[in-house]
Amino acid sequence: MADKGLIQNKKTSCIGFAADHAGFAMKEGLLNLLKKAGFDVRDYGAKTLQKEDDYPDYVIPLSRDIASGELSKGIAVCGSGVGACVTGNKIAGVRACLIHEHFSAKQGVEDDNMNLLCLGARVLTLESAWELTQIFLEANFSGLDRHKRRIAKVQELENKKLQ
Repeated sequence: MADKGLIQNKKTSCIGFAADHAGFAMKEGLLNLLKKAGFDVRDYGAKTLQKEDDYPDYVIPLSRDIASGELSKGIAVCGSGVGACVTGNKIAGVRACLIHEHFSAKQGVEDDNMNLLCLGARVLTLESAWELTQIFLEANFSGLDRHKRRIAKVQELENKKLQ
């Protein structure tokens, strides 16, 4: 699998990674590629293939560490990526997005400060997932006032109790 040399942004000191049984093989492949690219990775599990495991058991701890600032970015993989995305977005401060194409992998970080990339192992090849991962990790939040304003509105929602 060709590394396009895209990963230059090593400011992200540690990348968190989580996957259930459906995403396990993809997680293992991506972890190896990230390590080869020089990234420090933290594996939130599954550590072994467990056919009856549940993605929230791995995505919740990963998301909490992103929200606390312990990690700046994370990647979560399940069968479709949908469950991981829904779970990540339940944690205030996490901006999880299901990504299956290049434009959103970059724009999601630059405009929306996406910090959790969610991938579907049953809909992507490892090569495609690696390309999306590189784009996600390379991208930086633009910090433009209009983007900060929009994110502040989302954060306001997170801070309110449901009525």
